[in-house]
Amino acid sequence: MHRPLIRHCKNCGTAVVYRVPDDGDTHQRAVCPACHTIHYENPLMVVGTIPVWGDQVLLCKRAIEPRLGKWTLPAGFMELNETVAEGAARETVEEAGAQFEIGDFFSLVNVTRVGQVHLFYRATLLSDQFDPGVETLEARLFDEADIPWEQMAFRTVSETLKHFFADRSQGHYATHVFDVA
Repeated sequence: MHRPLIRHCKNCGTAVVYRVPDDGDTHQRAVCPACHTIHYENPLMVVGTIPVWGDQVLLCKRAIEPRLGKWTLPAGFMELNETVAEGAARETVEEAGAQFEIGDFFSLVNVTRVGQVHLFYRATLLSDQFDPGVETLEARLFDEADIPWEQMAFRTVSETLKHFFADRSQGHYATHVFDVA
């Protein structure tokens, strides 16, 4: 599933054409024939946290599509003018209403089929009280044995959690980079 093609120039509104620009580029790009603006289409960044309270992990039940009613880590699209860590923290507040300290970077997941990169940080919850935002039906703590694996919203989250629990059982955390088809 790819994002829709760019149809019109963001600068002047003229219909774009897809071609390899004359600047030495090697990829087809949306090029404006009127003002010659080259429009680049780059992956979207999804940022979030793995919030932990003792031995439990915080998951959020989605109140929006895609995957309405499924469980996920608090995460969402990174905004302009924020760092990856700031975006992950903002999403954790917006989705879970959690109080926490952000920890070390944990995983980078390439999801090339949808043009996304998912990035997760470990986080330590400062309270077990949550105030979920409008995108979340419920924010709840789970022991590893009680994770609703069959009800997880995204494979990137399931795989990140599997790495997290494996690392935790070994007593140390690594940084993980992997691809999800």
